[in-house]
Amino acid sequence: MPDEAGVRLRRRSRALLGSLLRPYRGRLAIASLLLIVQNISGLAAPYLISVGIDAGLPPLVDDGDGSVILAVAGALLAATLIEYVARRIYLEFSARITHGILYDLRRRAFAHLQRLSPAFHERYTSGRVISRLTSDVDALTDLLDGSLDDLVMQVLNVLAIGAILMVLDWRMGLLTLVAFPFLALVIGWFRRRSGPAYRRTRESVALVIVHIVETLGGMRAVQAYRREPRNDVLFGGLAGALADADRKVLRLLAVFVPSVYGVSAATTALVLGVGGWLAVNGSLQVGVLAAILLYVRRFFDPMEQLSVFYNSLQAATAALEKISGVLEEQSELTPPADPVPLPARNGRGRELELRDVRFGYRGDRLVLPGLDLTIPAGQTVAMLGATGAGKSTIARLLGRFYDPLAGSVRLDGVDLREVDEDALRAAIVTVTQENFLFRGSVADNIQFGRPDASRAEVEAAAAEVGAERMIRALPAGFDTPVGQRGTRLSAGQRQLVAFARAVLADPDVLILDEATSSLDIPSERAVQQALRTLLADRTAVIIAHRLSTVEIADRVLVLDGGRIVEDGPPTDLLAAEGRYAALQELATR
Repeated sequence: MPDEAGVRLRRRSRALLGSLLRPYRGRLAIASLLLIVQNISGLAAPYLISVGIDAGLPPLVDDGDGSVILAVAGALLAATLIEYVARRIYLEFSARITHGILYDLRRRAFAHLQRLSPAFHERYTSGRVISRLTSDVDALTDLLDGSLDDLVMQVLNVLAIGAILMVLDWRMGLLTLVAFPFLALVIGWFRRRSGPAYRRTRESVALVIVHIVETLGGMRAVQAYRREPRNDVLFGGLAGALADADRKVLRLLAVFVPSVYGVSAATTALVLGVGGWLAVNGSLQVGVLAAILLYVRRFFDPMEQLSVFYNSLQAATAALEKISGVLEEQSELTPPADPVPLPARNGRGRELELRDVRFGYRGDRLVLPGLDLTIPAGQTVAMLGATGAGKSTIARLLGRFYDPLAGSVRLDGVDLREVDEDALRAAIVTVTQENFLFRGSVADNIQFGRPDASRAEVEAAAAEVGAERMIRALPAGFDTPVGQRGTRLSAGQRQLVAFARAVLADPDVLILDEATSSLDIPSERAVQQALRTLLADRTAVIIAHRLSTVEIADRVLVLDGGRIVEDGPPTDLLAAEGRYAALQELATR
């Protein structure tokens, strides 16, 4: 019984390849025609040589008549020219097809990865994603750039040469076919063993890339904890596994290539021996024998080059399996089939509601065992609680980065699962403590919140969050490059830029998940002062450990184990002398 998983992988890979090739069917047909012309022109040479020997040499020797030889030479020159022109046009034509296919694949994979939910990216490491888009696509590039057209050319060679041999001398043609059973055994052996070997190589490459990406991405932690020796050991093990996988492939090639060469050499010797005997006895012309020997050599060239093609084919097959696996991934956040429009914006924000929401990152461990919460439009709510109480989980559900396992999250009464994604992202913006910045200037990163914003609007957003003075003090002001991941800015500066980005987006609902955690006290005070004005006409949810951040809230929620244990205005909770009051007392000590 065939391996069902393997069959499914191959079916999925073929479907992906078919979808990539489908838009280029017409151009592929033209490329195939060019290959046929090139093949016919290239195969004319041995036949023309036999004509020159058998029909051109006797009159030249006997009568000095070189007309046949000149005609043969002219035909050879014409065939060579046609082959050159066809080859050149084909290479330029096929290059456009190949690059178009690879461009489509990269765009499709990148767009799909962006559509997948955060849950996918949390379990599928960045190193594996990079491996899919780089080394795996490169493996497909190697196949399409050279190996595939070589294979087609060689298949045409085998079919054409087989027919030519039968026409030139059927006895020699049948003698050549004697090699086929031996070749079939060798090729079948190599095919069965090379697939798993090449697949292990691709898997090993991916693991090496994952380790490199994770180590370089966390270099500060690596150096801070002196993990370099340990990482060297881990990398050595992964690199060793890759080397072992490569050695297994090379051992297979070390058997396959000489075996094919041996069958080729033995067949050539057999044809030469039998053909020479027939020529001596006058039943085979010398020119024909010469042509047959040249054709036999070309007949086996594809077999010897098959190992090179198999190398590219197996690597590309394994790569297609990996890429198709990523493209088959479905986002846990299903877009609505028939989106429900949100009510018109009223300038006071929007109402948020969680109805009997149950959620856990793992099905057997609920972070929120059953939460009911309503936040009226325009209200600013602060959430407090110990680590793991469920504060950030609520923020992620409100921003629809996850869907609840049960219950619903609603915006102005509409379930978030029924809201168009663009409308949802315009209505709700989340600022987290990660404050990720992209390569570019400070202004570029603020404008990320609304790409069509003018420079004046960008600067106004920075001023509203108290970041303008800080930004203008940078070497190039708003045009200062932030570096990779914003490394040229301090953590506090990155948070201010990220906050200005959210303000520029002008959402109805603003969620701040530890968004002021990296600010110093003066910066935090400035942001709080700005927030009093900014949050007056929108709904806001503020998650913080610092109690000073709670001062601007209309309402405070204290959470414990995914449940609300205290709820009310800050002054009322202080007077109640409960958990919030105890936290305030601890903060003032």
